[in-house]
Amino acid sequence: MKSKRSTNKAIMKKYSQGSREAQEKQKNDKKNVPVLVITYFVIFIFIGMMVHLVKYVVVDADSDIANSYNKRQNLYAETVIKGQIISDDGVVLAETKTDDDGNETRVYPYSNMFAHAVGYDSNGQAGLEMVSNYYLLTSNQNILYRIYHALSDKKDMGNNVITTLDYDLQSTAYNALGDNDGAVVAIEPSTGKIKAMVSKPDFDPNQISSVIQETANSDSSCLLNRATQGMYPPGSTFKILTTLEYIRENPNYKSYSYECEGDGIFNSVSIHCYNHKVHGTVSLEDSLAYSCNTSFSNIGTKLDMDALNKLCGDFLYNKELPYDGYYKKSSYTMTSKTDKSLIPQTVIGQGETLITPLHNAMVMCAIANGGVLMKPYMMDRIENCDGSVVKKFSKDSYGRIISSAEAQTLTELMMSVTEYGTASDYFSGAEYTVAGKTGTSEKWRDKWFCGITPQLSTAVWIGGRDEVRMPSSVACDGVYGNFMSQVLAGQPIEQFPTSDTKLTYNTTDFGNGSGSTGSSPEHE
Repeated sequence: MKSKRSTNKAIMKKYSQGSREAQEKQKNDKKNVPVLVITYFVIFIFIGMMVHLVKYVVVDADSDIANSYNKRQNLYAETVIKGQIISDDGVVLAETKTDDDGNETRVYPYSNMFAHAVGYDSNGQAGLEMVSNYYLLTSNQNILYRIYHALSDKKDMGNNVITTLDYDLQSTAYNALGDNDGAVVAIEPSTGKIKAMVSKPDFDPNQISSVIQETANSDSSCLLNRATQGMYPPGSTFKILTTLEYIRENPNYKSYSYECEGDGIFNSVSIHCYNHKVHGTVSLEDSLAYSCNTSFSNIGTKLDMDALNKLCGDFLYNKELPYDGYYKKSSYTMTSKTDKSLIPQTVIGQGETLITPLHNAMVMCAIANGGVLMKPYMMDRIENCDGSVVKKFSKDSYGRIISSAEAQTLTELMMSVTEYGTASDYFSGAEYTVAGKTGTSEKWRDKWFCGITPQLSTAVWIGGRDEVRMPSSVACDGVYGNFMSQVLAGQPIEQFPTSDTKLTYNTTDFGNGSGSTGSSPEHE
């Protein structure tokens, strides 16, 4: 009996001891939880930092070093002779010449013609000289030569930048613009390649020191690249977006009809067509073809201004452009809360709306490319001094801006401008397919023609900042016509992309505008 009791006591003692150990372990585990959490957190942060470091070294480092605002790039010039900038068709646009004493001079063989696109490399930097500076001052020359140069205290040859610019197109655009102050931007819609970029007045980058000194003591703005930094009212080229918004809100847009009497009052603002011309009964297509201001003001008074604002945002108004060079951001301010008296002028491209020629060319690119905008770019590839490809820049899509059906509809409507509308004098007998839109602004200080062919999207702007009315003989569609006639001479006729999809609509009520008094600028 005693033996049994002893056994039971031993068992109880052992159980009690095990229970105390379990309780003690549980307490310790609870104490260890914060320690474990902190440990895992530190490990997680460490792994994240390592992943970020590896990504930066492998992916981002070159981009940061290549950033045109990185002033440390110029340190490379101590050991590298800056490479050449070359056109897409093999013409040298900028190179470094070294004399017998080792003095280096940056030379621009074609002077003013590529001044704004290529830029300059002394007294600061601009254009491709700034954007591609890192690549030009990086050498991928044969390693044996680089070792030899290091031992003999000589410089390596920098890489060459092959651009998307086409010498023949640039030369044609430059000559077509003539003595006018203006800009021409030509982009390949299917790729985003910038084939020509001209701005006037221009300058000789070979004489940049004296040019900068002269501009500092005068009102000259020849250093301004009007193609990317000039902000101008879009004029009637904006009617393309007004047309699209009306189509979206009105499924029966083909039935639209308006009686143009040359003048009209809309939201208390007087609007008149160019030279008060009476267009009579016009459809939506006719309204765009004839650039009928009263018809578009009539349309604008019933549009959803917030929807139009969103459409402009989709076309990158008020937004950063997917472009690596220096540019200014376009502006559109109209919303449903804005004073309604501003609507009639805003929908015809006046008011506070401003856009650059580059951006207007991009708007047309999206339409020409079936609604998809390709990011514009000017560097095609990087080659070493022996011609081996070091880096290739591929086309890149920004995304779909509008549907393919909308793009096709707008293209067909813009073809009426060139077939029987305001630009028909220049294009009715053209041997190529072209669609586009003319535009002028207040007091004729800005003139536009934005045109598309399947091969090229081009914006032409001519203007002045004074109060003198520009002569009617100054015609951007004429500049464009001369440019395209030479560009497409002998090439087979191509057709625009077509769509199998149908238009979609946001239906709203629509009616005629009315009001009392006011005034508007004259433009077409």
